[in-house]
Order: sequence, then structure tokens, then C-alpha cells
Amino acid sequence: MSKRDRHEGLPPCPWPQVLRVCPPDVQRRLQQLPVAVLERVEELRFRTGQPLQLCSGTWDRFLHRDGGLTERFEDALLVTEEHVRRVVQVATQASLYAVEDELRRGFVTMPGGHRVGVAGRAVLSESGGIRSLRNISSVNVRIARERMGAAAPVLPYTCDRETGQPFSLLLISPPQCGKTTILRDLARAWSEGECSGQGRKVAVVDERSEIAGCVDGVPQFRLGPRTDVLDACPKAQGMLMAIRSLSPDVVITDEIGRAEDRDAVLEATHAGVSVVATAHARTLEEWRARPYMEELFRARAFDRYVVLSRRRGPGTVESVADAEGRPLPSASPRWRPEGSC
Repeated sequence: MSKRDRHEGLPPCPWPQVLRVCPPDVQRRLQQLPVAVLERVEELRFRTGQPLQLCSGTWDRFLHRDGGLTERFEDALLVTEEHVRRVVQVATQASLYAVEDELRRGFVTMPGGHRVGVAGRAVLSESGGIRSLRNISSVNVRIARERMGAAAPVLPYTCDRETGQPFSLLLISPPQCGKTTILRDLARAWSEGECSGQGRKVAVVDERSEIAGCVDGVPQFRLGPRTDVLDACPKAQGMLMAIRSLSPDVVITDEIGRAEDRDAVLEATHAGVSVVATAHARTLEEWRARPYMEELFRARAFDRYVVLSRRRGPGTVESVADAEGRPLPSASPRWRPEGSC
């Protein structure tokens, strides 16, 4: 525990930045929980008038009003408007206006890569788009973690084993299957030379500040000695900036899905740069059915498609396919997160 944490009365919590955004009464109750439990928590969910919920990949519990956890919502600590206001205020550093662009997309990213998702009343523009969110009534704090070795199940599919040439790789899965954690570790692995035995120049385009978790431009996660980060930069523009100014071997970015993302991926691959990215879908076929994505598939923009789930824990490799969608063997070991059973 650091001197600062002892001074503030915080426990040796695996996510101290998250603990600090919590209201004092919630902090006290969380401090009473075993660290082994906190290490497995993936989300803290504040809903006005409802019990405060803690979620992991395999269970969810409510925070008991007298301390500890409970499955009975009748015994749980109820979330108040003040609880929600406090979390939003601290997460946005007391300036909703400064993060209005992020809130328009439904979340704010905190130092350390933790994401604070919000729900409330949508304020629409004249064109019908979402201008901002007001009267926020729900907050979902998603906890980011650095897991060294998280990319191990994916490493066999990252490059040509004869030439060492990096493959363009797309990780496909529903939310909370370890995509961003694996992506972060892939940046480190490419940079440190784990993928092909040779370190490569890596450019991370981190639109939501989740991959690197930058604070004042400095990554808080280990991304390797050959990695450059474009923090809070729109991914399509960032990919093109990286290609033109950073001469990367590999560009890494999260959650492609828009027309401009498609165009940037195509430009990168046509420029001889490998792209490692993620996308939300349950299967390769489901991803191909999304707008603009079939064009990437037909253009053979990605050399490998890895479908992940959390059927046996985060990072479970369900299937691997080549550029034409043909199945490949997927016999790599599954990453087992710390503290899992």
C-alpha cells in the first residue's frame, strides 16, 4: 500500500482510482470486503433507488447496508441521487461540459482506463442525434485491469511463423469477454518481441483511453518499449495519422464498426501496415452482417479472425478463421484470470 493510500484510509484495493470516485459510505463498505473478492469484481452498478450491485463474470451480489455482500435486495444498500451525483462529479472532475462529447456516447473514461457508463434523459439535437445526457440516474463503473499474459491464447495467430510477418487480426466477441485486456497485452507482446521473436513498432490509437489508460498522455499500463500512443484520438483519423507520421509495423485499436473505421483499416492494410482491432459480435457471420463490415471481409483486410467468449472464463478462444473465413485449429491455452476458480 502506498503512503498516499494509507493517508487516505484506503485498503490495498486492486482498483484504487475506482474506489476514490465512490461516495464515502460506499467506500467504507467496499474497504471491508476481502481483496480476493475485489479482485474479481468487474462492475459497480449504481441505479437510483435500487441496490448497489457488484458484478463479476460468474456472479453478482448487492452491497449489504451493514457491510459485506448479499443476494437479498431487501438487505442491500440503496443507491440515492446523491450517490450517483458524486460518482459522476468525481469521474468527470466536476465538469460535465468538458466531457460532453464522451457523455454523448454514453460513457466517460477515467484515469487507469476504467469506464463509467451512464444512463439518463437524452437531449436531442435538431437533426435527431443525441446532443447530451441529463438527469443521470444510472452509472456503471467498468473496472479495467492489466493482465500480463492475457494474449497467450491469441499469440499463435498473430504472425506468419515462417517469415515473422505480422498478421492483421480481428478479435470478435460480445462485451466483457476480455477483448480490450487481450488487445492491451498484444500491444506489449508485439513491442517486446513475444509474437515473432522480433520487437515491432506499435501504434495504439486509443479513442476511449481504455487500452493505455493514459494520464496526462502517459500510459498507465505496460505497452512495451516500441509503442506510441495516440490518446483520446478518433480511431479512423488516428490510424491515418499513425501511418503517415509514426511508421508503425502494427496499428492497434478498439471496437471498429463505422464507415470511417472501414476506410482507415483498408488504407492501413493497403499501405503494408498490419491492423489489430476488436469488434462486437458473437460470431464471424454476425460481424459480417454489420454495416460496412462485409466490405472489409471481401477485401481480405484481416488475415485472421479470432472469436472469443467467456464460456470457460474471459479469453476463451471459440474459433479461429483465416482471411476467407475458413476454420483453423484453435488449440491454444485459455488465459485464466487471477482469482478465478
